[in-house]
Amino acid sequence: MLQKTSFHLLSPSAFRRISRANKIILPSLILAFLTGFGAAPERAQTALSQPGLEPIRQYIAAGWDTLTRSLDECKSIVDTKVTTASVLYMPADFEVPAAVQQLQQQCNVQAKHLPMVIHNLGEIDPNKIDPAGLLYLPHKYVVPGGRFNEMYGWDSYFIIRGLLRDNRVELAQGMVENFFFEIEHYGAVLNANRTYYLTRSQPPFLTSMILDVYDAKKEGGKEDRAWLENAYAYAVRDHNLWTKEPHLAGSTGLSRYFDFGTGPAPESLKDETGHLAQVAAYFLAHPDIGRAYLIQKKTGDEAQEFVGPLFAMQVCESITTTAAKAECASAGGASLSADYYKGDRSMRESGYDISFRFGPYGVATHHFAPVCLNSLLYKSEEDLARMADMLGKKQESAEWHERAKKRKDAIQKYLWNAKRGMFFDYDFTSQKQSTYEYVTTFLPMWTGVATQEQAAAIVKNVRLFERPGGLMMSPYETGGQWDAPYAWAPNQLMADDGIRKYGFAAEADRVSFEFLSNVLENFRRDGTIREKYNAVTRSSETAVTAGYKVNIVGFGWTNATFLVLLHELPGETAERLAKE
Repeated sequence: MLQKTSFHLLSPSAFRRISRANKIILPSLILAFLTGFGAAPERAQTALSQPGLEPIRQYIAAGWDTLTRSLDECKSIVDTKVTTASVLYMPADFEVPAAVQQLQQQCNVQAKHLPMVIHNLGEIDPNKIDPAGLLYLPHKYVVPGGRFNEMYGWDSYFIIRGLLRDNRVELAQGMVENFFFEIEHYGAVLNANRTYYLTRSQPPFLTSMILDVYDAKKEGGKEDRAWLENAYAYAVRDHNLWTKEPHLAGSTGLSRYFDFGTGPAPESLKDETGHLAQVAAYFLAHPDIGRAYLIQKKTGDEAQEFVGPLFAMQVCESITTTAAKAECASAGGASLSADYYKGDRSMRESGYDISFRFGPYGVATHHFAPVCLNSLLYKSEEDLARMADMLGKKQESAEWHERAKKRKDAIQKYLWNAKRGMFFDYDFTSQKQSTYEYVTTFLPMWTGVATQEQAAAIVKNVRLFERPGGLMMSPYETGGQWDAPYAWAPNQLMADDGIRKYGFAAEADRVSFEFLSNVLENFRRDGTIREKYNAVTRSSETAVTAGYKVNIVGFGWTNATFLVLLHELPGETAERLAKE
């Protein structure tokens, strides 16, 4: 199942010439296929007929309003991942606002209070909140799109970058203040504002959001030090989540992803049909990997308890005959273990769901000190030092710089591989560095933790990930959407910005152009922007077999990344893109 891709690297224009010559791309058929997934045919035809960048810019500009949710609209409450009655939950000690009272009348929405006051993440068991529902937020926010109809932790950083690029500062600020509300009333920046996410956060981008909004307001002549003071206090609380148990990666001085919940993630039961059975079958077929992740049902022991569903398992051996007969023997019943579910939930906190980066189906995520998380925490510590300095807190600023230095030293010790010229995740339980090449190797460049020599070595490895349509997540085809052959906007943006920051402008321009032209070409074909793109075929077609399989239309962070990368391109390169 785990295979490295071996496609030759071609320029976007060369790829298109070969594709057309071999009839790989059939615009009319692809248009007909994709319009069935939410693209209005007339809008798709308009996009196909208009050259240049104006149509996609108009799509993105209009998209901010299309994707904005507020509590005076019924569509804000809908959850397509876990289908239940529409319920809006408010903090236990919070008075029902007038807007919510109106929402109850207009949209047949129930407004309820959470059963307890929450101070820290993981204090409440979401399984005891029935039915699941949306968590109240006071300000408007932009959702990713499609099935993701709530405000997400790390998506929002990239969305905010796009909003600020389009001068939507007030909306961006409101989203940051929603995160302050989450920290105050729900214990942390959440994976998203649904009750079943009350056990996990997402990659820490809060300080980046705060400073981007603060700087944008300052550039607009509205420096707000009181706002920064308030923001700093919440950013400190957010950082504290990652620097104490259970988010510590053993004795490394680094941090890990860890979901406080137990058992199956609700969305994996109701929105990822067959996923858990697929995982159980994989581990049954790979006993050397899966023995610890499968619990066999003992015959006659009806009192045996399982943390998740029980699967009837069969071991099949294909027999080569003219009839191609297959015989299967019963392997009894089995359940996935508590450790599997902890790993699966922690992988979802990482945002990279699903990849085989932390073992098959992300099963060992909570046993790793990841490059992404620790690079982001280094940036958070340097950001906090900057904020403290601006606020006149010189001693605190020095302390944050010292904490950042210690994390940088640990990153260099455990995550850098000089022989390979890349950063790798570290399994602190087995005390071994991973060998899984992953696009997060560029994050230490984006956050500034890499040295100039390390950056040069990483850039030499860019072609390991680079394909005609952008940077793949990894060189491995696993069936997971966060592996080959898919390119994702957030990592494309951070990698491109990191490469540019260390002075490799030509490389940054090239990989930016590949991704931007991929998004633009598909937009002209079907009139939409998608969640992810196939970097090999330069299409929005996907063949995901692990987790949810739809390529969502919207799409918040792709819209934002297109804007930001386009702005960073040299003028002549942007003009060439417009003519593609």
